[in-house]
Amino acid sequence: MQSVVDVLNDKLTWLLVVCLPAAGIYFTIVTRGVQFRHLGNMWRIIFSSRGNGGAQGISSFQAFAISLASRVGTGNIVGVAIALTLGGPGAIFWMWVMAFLGMATAYVEATLAQLYKIPHEDGSFRGGPAYYIQRGLKSRTFGVVFAAALVFTFGFSFNGVQANTITGVVSSTWGLDRVYVAIGLTVLTALVIFGGIRQVAKVTEWMAPLMALIYVLLAVAVLALRITDVPAQIVLIFKAAFGMEPAIAGALGGIIAALLNGVKRGMFSNEAGMGSAPNAAATATTSHPVHQGLIQSAGVFVDTIVVCTATAVMILLAGPEIYTAGVTQKSAADTLTQTAVASELGTWVNPVMAVLIFVFAFSSILGNYAYAEINQDFIGGGKAGNLAIRILVVVATLWGGMQKLGLVWDLADVAMSVMAVINLTALVLLGRYAAGALRDFEAQPGSLMSRVFDLSGNKHVPDDIPGDVWHSDHAQGVANSPHGSDGEAARV
Repeated sequence: MQSVVDVLNDKLTWLLVVCLPAAGIYFTIVTRGVQFRHLGNMWRIIFSSRGNGGAQGISSFQAFAISLASRVGTGNIVGVAIALTLGGPGAIFWMWVMAFLGMATAYVEATLAQLYKIPHEDGSFRGGPAYYIQRGLKSRTFGVVFAAALVFTFGFSFNGVQANTITGVVSSTWGLDRVYVAIGLTVLTALVIFGGIRQVAKVTEWMAPLMALIYVLLAVAVLALRITDVPAQIVLIFKAAFGMEPAIAGALGGIIAALLNGVKRGMFSNEAGMGSAPNAAATATTSHPVHQGLIQSAGVFVDTIVVCTATAVMILLAGPEIYTAGVTQKSAADTLTQTAVASELGTWVNPVMAVLIFVFAFSSILGNYAYAEINQDFIGGGKAGNLAIRILVVVATLWGGMQKLGLVWDLADVAMSVMAVINLTALVLLGRYAAGALRDFEAQPGSLMSRVFDLSGNKHVPDDIPGDVWHSDHAQGVANSPHGSDGEAARV
């Protein structure tokens, strides 16, 4: 299996390295640098949107919190460590580059998710790539292909990664046998997924953001203690990215290794262009689709520029006894960040790190299941299909928990690449709608949150978006109730 995955990973990685930056550059041009021009507005909208969901709907801030909680996790901790072990410090520079380009991509996919969303019976909305492919590109088949790719990626591959992270950290911290940890985790996952311990899911829902806050505070503490050494590590990242550190370049293949691993780990962490975050973005009730586009773009900034950078600098500060470029192996990545933090703050932090990584990864398993089930519903299959998803998640947890780190992450890269290429193709074909929505947003006077999108007679966006969510009788802020007469919604 590893040999097959290696071949696929090699081919798809190069495709991703070409497509992802190209799409980011294209969207930066067509939106006239939305991620730079509206960086300040992103934060204003985030903190002005907390109550715009209405009694039943989901606010823009809530949708942002959901996607951010799923972003800040193992990708920021283990993913960054893998990037450093395989690509050296220079990989972090390319993660930065991809984050800034990815902010434009994230804006486009979240805005499209809003434009093509459909009402849902629970008072919120549903949407995402499968929906804007079917409704925007008029291709049910293409939408189903994407949905199937997402089901496999999030239902199996990514859950294997999360399970592998949990078993690695728990077994190394408390000396438990990895097999028994995997079995226990699988049982817990099955109980939650099949509805036996609903309270665990409820606790995880609020605990994941809390753990993210604790991790950020730990990172701030480490960086504050070594603040005078931080600039040197930033300089090292830039030098390594361009092959100006001879020892690192010779050991790791220089710029190519840094670029490849920076692109892959950056996408896994911030998810820009992958097509996952739009599923959360579509659920928000907002008066203008651009609101959510800008909010999701800000999420990419927080995830990579802030959290991933903090993780990378902590590892680099730990010194050669913890991490040495070209020497430290990928197999050490699952506990590398934990070890680096402990080297600065003391061994008391090991169990704390283990607990927060467990919560990150376990909450991601639940979130991944939700994404997979939403797209399974799009494909169809009813209760039998949902049962199959639950079984898939349980199997992935057991399998991933007992595999080697390299295999589960490589398989995740393959699945992620397939999903991203399909989504990026749709984004390029539909990107003009997101650019038009931005022009409409910028043309309106008044405060940011008072701007309303009305598709009826809109000169900026072609009036061929199906449904009536964004037409005049629905386009009045929170009044765009999801209980509209959208016949397409019923059919989907």
